[in-house]
Amino acid sequence: MKISIGADHGGYRLKEILVPFIESLGHEVTDVGCSCDQSVDYPDYALPVCEAVANGQADRGILICGTGIGMSIAANKVRGIRCALVHDMFSAQATRDHNDTNVLAMGERVVGPGVAQEIIRIWLETPFSNGERHVGRISKVKEIEAKYAAQV
Repeated sequence: MKISIGADHGGYRLKEILVPFIESLGHEVTDVGCSCDQSVDYPDYALPVCEAVANGQADRGILICGTGIGMSIAANKVRGIRCALVHDMFSAQATRDHNDTNVLAMGERVVGPGVAQEIIRIWLETPFSNGERHVGRISKVKEIEAKYAAQV
């Protein structure tokens, strides 16, 4: 898979650990930054990751900031993105299985590197269940997205 990854200063150190880990799983990684722990704005890194996923340049995206909250908020403003903020393995599996998420957000100040690696492994390996009830629910989310995109 092609994975786009981005972090702000609060997630920089964790991103630097995760990129080689994701590559070791056999995935191609595009790192959009940031490249230091100096203060930057999380939307500047969430947007290129989400645009890459939304336009098909990446299969999935991973976003990291201090808590993951800011990144997930910014990500879910991009049409076609279903981003989940995840801090545990069960949620990583469930959000793929039930919600077909295409972007994962995490917080460096919330999860350690080992847990983050396991979350990513599970999230990348779990397929969407494609069950009728889950497809129907995602369709309803897409309808909400389309309704409010049309009002802009």
